[in-house]
Amino acid sequence: MGDADDVTAGSAAPEGRDASRLLEQAHLDRAYELLAGMSTRASAAAADAEARAPGDWDATVAHRFLQQRLASMSANLGPLCFGRIDEETGDSWHIGRRHVEDDLGEPVVVDWRAPVSVPFYRATFRDPLGLKRRRRFILDERRLADIVEEDFHDPHAESVVSASGLPDPLLAELGRARTGAMRDIVATIAGEQDAIIRAPLDVPVIVQGGPGTGKTAVGLHRAAWLLYEHREHLERHGALVLGPNRVFLAYISEVLPSLGEVAVAQTTLAGLCPEWRPKGEEVAEVAALKGDIRMAEVVARAAEAAVRPPTEDLEASTRWGIVAIGAQVVAELARQSLESGGPLGERRARFRRAVGRAAMGRLARVRPELAGDLEEVLAELGKDRAVQAALNRIWPAQSAVAIVRALYGRPSVLRAASAGLLSSAEQALLRRRGARSVADEPWTTADLPLLDEARSYLAGPPRRYGHVVVDEAQDLSPMALRMVSRRSIDGRSFTILGDLAQATAPAAAVDWEVTLAALGRPEGSRIEELSVGYRVPGEIMDVANRVLLATSPGLRPTTSVRSSGRAPVWLRCETGGLATSVASVAGSLSDDHHSVAVIASSVLHDEITAALGDAGIPLVPYGHASLAGHVALVRPELAKGLEFDAVVVAEPRLILAEPGGAGLLYIALTRAVQFLAVLYSDDLPALLADAAAA
Repeated sequence: MGDADDVTAGSAAPEGRDASRLLEQAHLDRAYELLAGMSTRASAAAADAEARAPGDWDATVAHRFLQQRLASMSANLGPLCFGRIDEETGDSWHIGRRHVEDDLGEPVVVDWRAPVSVPFYRATFRDPLGLKRRRRFILDERRLADIVEEDFHDPHAESVVSASGLPDPLLAELGRARTGAMRDIVATIAGEQDAIIRAPLDVPVIVQGGPGTGKTAVGLHRAAWLLYEHREHLERHGALVLGPNRVFLAYISEVLPSLGEVAVAQTTLAGLCPEWRPKGEEVAEVAALKGDIRMAEVVARAAEAAVRPPTEDLEASTRWGIVAIGAQVVAELARQSLESGGPLGERRARFRRAVGRAAMGRLARVRPELAGDLEEVLAELGKDRAVQAALNRIWPAQSAVAIVRALYGRPSVLRAASAGLLSSAEQALLRRRGARSVADEPWTTADLPLLDEARSYLAGPPRRYGHVVVDEAQDLSPMALRMVSRRSIDGRSFTILGDLAQATAPAAAVDWEVTLAALGRPEGSRIEELSVGYRVPGEIMDVANRVLLATSPGLRPTTSVRSSGRAPVWLRCETGGLATSVASVAGSLSDDHHSVAVIASSVLHDEITAALGDAGIPLVPYGHASLAGHVALVRPELAKGLEFDAVVVAEPRLILAEPGGAGLLYIALTRAVQFLAVLYSDDLPALLADAAAA
């Protein structure tokens, strides 16, 4: 904190701007020096804690904390300080990536997540939120290249913002080449994004956002803000980020560490169940049925159907004599336990204790000293193999795998479990011959939510987190969303991100109300919409919006705030020459752009790979960040959420012909942030023909 100086940058004379820049550069240099000192002290403390850690639990915990603190202090995470606000009260604050203080404990840089930072992101000339002025820094590494200043006392000041209405630092960031890894937006968060980022922990938020609106960045920054605001709670319970695939996770992997948050689990839906590896995909009709919410009841019925009343009395030999319990009594104990609620495994244990309690009561009639000694009686019953076999016949131990395999492979089990829920035609869709062994079972992605449902029904919820962020959620089926919901410790702390226009899965959401219903309609839920596109240029977004209008007319189109100055290129190729042309165009683009991708249907991948090889153009390894001089070859469904400087879309008609093709084509057209080329040998789909002719 400090007193605001009177030198302005936006409208001052050049010497005034130079003076401001020198003063601010000196402040930045001092902040880096102080950060280095903080890091040195933390490193010494970490070394001391490590030395004391063996045999000292407190020292072990301290060492872990200090290691995380050191990681958050890295000077290589990004610009340390990116702006300053001056309040009407005379106080000023420098806003940055993390808190930095001087030797007296006075803040030199304030963490962007602190409440005092809110006006930096949300102040407008209409509502300055108590600010006199705001400075945004344009930085080249640690060097302050320029300052953009907004004087809230003078809304007509020139060079306050760019011609597009966006602060120059944002335009500078948007114009940067993609490195193949997503960058944080902490220096350029827009007001509408900031309001979502700072939503309370117990408010479930769904964010609908078109391409380039920053919804992924908003979700990750919300996780970072919540970790700052609720540090103790989330360090105890953890935070979880779920992405659609490993490529996407690699793309976003640097964002949270760059914000100083390293203790966040990031995985895919399949990563939540690593013991069951999908070996294939279902046909769309079967995948949609397996994702239907009715399957939760089918799984529960199948699990409970294994409990069967006894047909004969239970007779046990004990060291105190023989004890008999009538079949009707045992059946009633089983019924009561089954209806008692909770995980089925707990209800099974409850039933066995109830049988032990009944045996104890009968034995106590002749051996009063046994009254109340349940554990000893249970131990004695456990020695009687015949009794244990009978109890296991009445209520057998089960596994998730056994339940789901029985549903698919035993028609009688499926008929009983789905009676009144699924039609005979739907039941037929679910039937499949089981593999010879569990290890060989051909699980698919659509099976995972059912296996997780069965496991949770048997054993209770899995590992739960204090907050869950889900990206590309538009493709999650209701059953997959139940799987996600179980991971929240309170069933309501979520950030759900997606774009309905990019929905391609067989059981994808048709609207966000369906998603909320699958999550159990947590109280206080909010659906927010981001419609301003910051990444995809207007020239490309105009083409994509034609597809959106034709395929999803009810959705609000994204409005881009930037122009690349280059219209998309449409190139018709000779029949049989598509792959060669794709390789030629992609190779030329890789000379001028850091990240280049070819997005094509998988049926073209072998041909395009060969053409790229013949042209001497190296491919980016699958799941790897972009490499200069290389070209990524990506299927449309794996391009979700990714960004490249330049994109070549090959044969859009083939993409449109795939299941979920309209969404896949929309995705393919919106991955470029600088330049788009569309190459085709067949006729263009009708919904693109007008755009190509424009």
